[in-house]
Amino acid sequence: MIAVLKQNVTERQIEQLTQWIKNQNVDVHLSKGKDYTILGLIGDTGRIDRELLESLEIVESVKLVSEPFKQVNRKLHPEDTIITVGSAKIGGGHFALIAGPCSVETEEQIIEVARQVKASGADILRGGAFKPRTSPYAFQGLKGEGIRLLLEAKKVTGLPIVTEIMNIRSLDLFEDVDIIQVGARNMQNFDLLQELGKTKKPILLKRGLANTLQELLMSAEYIMSEGNENVILCERGIRTFETMSRNTLDLTAVPILHELSHLPVVVDPSHATGRVGLVPPMAQAAAAAGADGIMVEVHNNPACALCDGAQSLTPAQFDEVARKVRRVREAIL
Repeated sequence: MIAVLKQNVTERQIEQLTQWIKNQNVDVHLSKGKDYTILGLIGDTGRIDRELLESLEIVESVKLVSEPFKQVNRKLHPEDTIITVGSAKIGGGHFALIAGPCSVETEEQIIEVARQVKASGADILRGGAFKPRTSPYAFQGLKGEGIRLLLEAKKVTGLPIVTEIMNIRSLDLFEDVDIIQVGARNMQNFDLLQELGKTKKPILLKRGLANTLQELLMSAEYIMSEGNENVILCERGIRTFETMSRNTLDLTAVPILHELSHLPVVVDPSHATGRVGLVPPMAQAAAAAGADGIMVEVHNNPACALCDGAQSLTPAQFDEVARKVRRVREAIL
């Protein structure tokens, strides 16, 4: 349920109404824009007398939110959420280029790639420290040492960093990480999501490889319900019957998520396609579809990469992708 308040409402009136609602064991989410003030009622709203609420002098209208996701819902928060990380902004017309290797391998490797992608216009450095792998014998990442090396690359380049968390027990290691990524395999790890919701760090939430968009939004709701509103949604491809690419990139997710939610949406064409030749056109297509950013894998020597070399761009290829994506953005704005 949402209550749209009249434009001349005072802070004191908002405070009194909010307290009245909370006294009925219903949480309140306040959303204020230039021309609107909305109170989102979260919880068992059956306790609230809708007719009484609608009759109050300061209330313009009362609407029911039928979708199970509430705080994520654009009805509750009509304006786009903008996530700020360092000097980078994501959402609300701001576009971010996120680039870096699938796995952090050495200090020389991550710093070299960080310098090169920054020179090409990257806003945020990605790199895997903890790597979920299908095979227990595959490279699992450098873990804590990988995060330390990412932070060294940040010192050298100034780029904010994003890296994936796999377990609640590792959370202390992410204290200086700018954006915590929740991978596709953990999209419905609800204990992890709730714990991340207690932090104030931006969370990049990837869609599970077999999950619906509503399930993605409900996972974001888990994070936001604990108080963390800094959530970025990520479309990274879903598993279908097609075998010509690693996954099937669902670009319809971008406009649908923007219609349903105020949260920014980025696209990962690297994991979606699994083939380096498909990454550039899909990155451009994501920009054309209205994505708030793209996240691509870049390695200085993909043939020798310890993880996902087949889908990793070289720095020169990323430079070309970045230029073309910027042209697409200019064309559609």
